[in-house]
Amino acid sequence: MNTTNLIPLYAEVFLLIAASAILLIDMFLDQSKRAITYMLTLAALVGAAFFSFADYTSGSTVYAFSNMFISDPMGNLLKLFSYLTMAMTLVYARQYSTDRGMLGGNLGGEFYVLALFSLLGQMVMISANNFLTIYLGLELMSLSLYALVALRRDDARATEAAMKYFILGALASGFLLYGMSMLYGATGTLDISRVATAIGSGTVDKSILVFGLVFVVAGLAFKLGAVPFHMWVPDVYQGAPTGVTLLLGGAPKLATFAICVRLLVEGMLPMAFDWQQMLMILAVLSLAIGNLTAIAQTNLKRMLAYSTIAQMGFVLLGLMAGVVGGHDSANAAAAYSAAMYYSITYVLTTVGSFGLIMVLARQGFEAEEIDDFKGLSKRSPAYALLMSVLMFSLAGVPPMMGFAAKFAVLQSVLATGAVWLTVFAVMFSLVGAFYYIRLVKVMWFDEPADSTPLSVSSDKGIVLALNGLAVVVLGMIPGPLLNACMAAMQKTLAS
Repeated sequence: MNTTNLIPLYAEVFLLIAASAILLIDMFLDQSKRAITYMLTLAALVGAAFFSFADYTSGSTVYAFSNMFISDPMGNLLKLFSYLTMAMTLVYARQYSTDRGMLGGNLGGEFYVLALFSLLGQMVMISANNFLTIYLGLELMSLSLYALVALRRDDARATEAAMKYFILGALASGFLLYGMSMLYGATGTLDISRVATAIGSGTVDKSILVFGLVFVVAGLAFKLGAVPFHMWVPDVYQGAPTGVTLLLGGAPKLATFAICVRLLVEGMLPMAFDWQQMLMILAVLSLAIGNLTAIAQTNLKRMLAYSTIAQMGFVLLGLMAGVVGGHDSANAAAAYSAAMYYSITYVLTTVGSFGLIMVLARQGFEAEEIDDFKGLSKRSPAYALLMSVLMFSLAGVPPMMGFAAKFAVLQSVLATGAVWLTVFAVMFSLVGAFYYIRLVKVMWFDEPADSTPLSVSSDKGIVLALNGLAVVVLGMIPGPLLNACMAAMQKTLAS
């Protein structure tokens, strides 16, 4: 393993240069030429994806910057899906933000540049092998997202959402930073692999480690939106412009999953018994409160926010299952890869769901109420079918992708002998199916609340169709992606 090789940083450096260049170019463009900024941003994503794909195909683990940065199969696979998610988000949001002016004001390329900087922060988080690197990536992502939530400057709801997100996000970052400082004080190192070695030696004060671990898990739970650290999710999802909500609910979840693996699995595995109990409590609460509260929602964005909370409960179950009964068991890599597959599934499905919400939005009108989808099948059977597919996937109905993801996680949990936890997750999945199917009923059986024709740009229509097709195909043939997650996780854990 080469500690001086800078090749793993090519994707991140390329993104930084591209974002800076796009910012400068956009300053000299008038409003009629903003499409250039959009095209340059997509080109930047393609270029960064090229470098990450080259690293992924090599299958090797490489360190850079004195072990502060790591390029491994798990990280590179998550990066590729992050690029894909960001590209889909920008395609979905272009018509929403430009033609329909839904972000407010005479905006330039702020949306695209801030989106690229938030993505750069996510890339740093995914490849962080040091407490300091994790925090730098987290803050770069968070500060960009804070600004994006407040982008609609004249909207009181967006301003309120930005304030809540900033205050609670800063609190979460403080929790995480304080926890990492406690771990540094106990182990004397910021390097994640050295922290694991120090904890495994048995010479470190266990009480200080547990104290630090509690704050680290709390900070991660805030970023995931797990109960009881979920209070920001519904308010921010609802208050932010839908294009920005999509940026919040998409790729950042993959980055947060990555730092969960880096910190808990790679850094604090000797303390697995302690953080496993915490994750189990967070998962149970998230499944219960997320699904039950979603039933009462009439606002679709709030419903999907509580759905996100419940979905993160499944991700936590997968992370927890990897250490029950011993990390060296065959179930470990399977459980972590199932959680990784679930995260990817959630992101692909959620991106399409919010993309369809933006289809119905128009100047001065956010189509965010469930009633706004009444009779959608009569206005556009194709988009009603697509939204139904996405809702069935989130509910875990076969043969959609969500079913394969839930089955993989439940299989890993059941392999640990936690039958009661498996039954609990299944029961609350059934509860969650109610509010997803309610939206399907509204679209197909209610009379239209609005007869305005739907106008969708060709690029957005094509990507939406491919998004829905991927959810179905990857549900019917989950093997390739599941195997890719398994192989990436096995190589990462073995390095």
